[in-house]
Amino acid sequence: MGQTIIQKIFAAHSDGSVPVEPGNVIWLGLDARTARDFAGPNVVRNYRRHYGDAPVADRTKTFFTFDLVVPPSNIPYAINQQICRTWAGEQGITVYDVNAGIGSHVALEEGLAYPGSTFVGTDSHLNIMGAVGAFGQGMGDKDITFAFRTGKTWIEVPETMRVVVRGQMPANCTARDLTLAVLRRLGSRGALGRAIEFYGEAVEALGLAGRITLASQVTEMGGIIGFVPPSAEVLAWTQARVRRRQPQAEVRGVYADPDAAYCETVTLDVSGLEPLIACPPSPANVKPVREVAGRRVDSVFIGSCTNGRFEDFAAVAEVVRGKHVAPHVMATVVPATRRVYAQMLKAGVLETLFEAGFIISNPGCGGCASGHLGMTGEGQVNISTSNRNFPGKQGPGETYLASPVTAAWCALAGEIYGGER
Repeated sequence: MGQTIIQKIFAAHSDGSVPVEPGNVIWLGLDARTARDFAGPNVVRNYRRHYGDAPVADRTKTFFTFDLVVPPSNIPYAINQQICRTWAGEQGITVYDVNAGIGSHVALEEGLAYPGSTFVGTDSHLNIMGAVGAFGQGMGDKDITFAFRTGKTWIEVPETMRVVVRGQMPANCTARDLTLAVLRRLGSRGALGRAIEFYGEAVEALGLAGRITLASQVTEMGGIIGFVPPSAEVLAWTQARVRRRQPQAEVRGVYADPDAAYCETVTLDVSGLEPLIACPPSPANVKPVREVAGRRVDSVFIGSCTNGRFEDFAAVAEVVRGKHVAPHVMATVVPATRRVYAQMLKAGVLETLFEAGFIISNPGCGGCASGHLGMTGEGQVNISTSNRNFPGKQGPGETYLASPVTAAWCALAGEIYGGER
């Protein structure tokens, strides 16, 4: 019997003492392990308590990433970040500090995650690494402490399901609309405890930014990881970044065998897709934008690990060029990384968004982090490109999840609006 993508990656990172079959628990070797400014201080405290001054397993594969409240706008985060910096200095490990951006995106840009690699950290959306065919997983601070010291973790091999997307997406739809269509089909538990492999013409046509959007929402489907088999473009992009660190490295994609066994195959057709929006109180409460059009909008947040790439903001700039955000709307933009910010600056996208009335912040998680940009007050309605809209996630208001293009049209109209597409 052939192997799925996750079985192949796990087999290449385990000692072979336990068959890499669904339900078996294996020891998994890790190519990278990280902690961020939220749980990072707990990792440091755990490490000192259990391992004292012992060195981490490999300081070249161990990192901190600060992305939640950056620079710190409150004392707790300032303290947390400095705890991590101090310990990182003692251990000689790298910190991607408050100016770098969202940790998962920084890892991709820096070549820390690449096809076939394994990556864990204290971020619940590290399964975003599936966008390039890597395994990524968020874990608790105690698990990450152990990973820092040993370079490995225990994990149960999950079953794998196939999601096959038929048809070509209409021109008025984006990768986020495709992702919301999958969420609508699977719901919040349809991939519970499973890996997903995404296939189909519409998936293959996605660029890296679109693949990131799709992979990042697997958490909201209940999944462990969602793999988009890497294209030639993605392989070239990742290899260029890996070679900055390892000049002789050869990046190769990992693909499932033709006779691999799947627990389920789900098929959906996107040829008739229309712009979608996830209504409160769940990312899986997906409806066509037209069904909720006209609801007054108070704020718009564009960014996050789901839709914070240059391509996302360039699409927004196309919508808002020569126009202005509605007077009563607070519209904020947060690039995923410093590199994305630089692209926006050089291409004129930043100027276009500024002239349209957007508030533009430094790179980071933005609206996904309590105490940062994109929070709502009582009674406010927010359109967000982030990945979750659970009650209280972005404040006590109501948050709707949509594509950057839909969010841009809502910002201009001052109400939920599908746009002139």
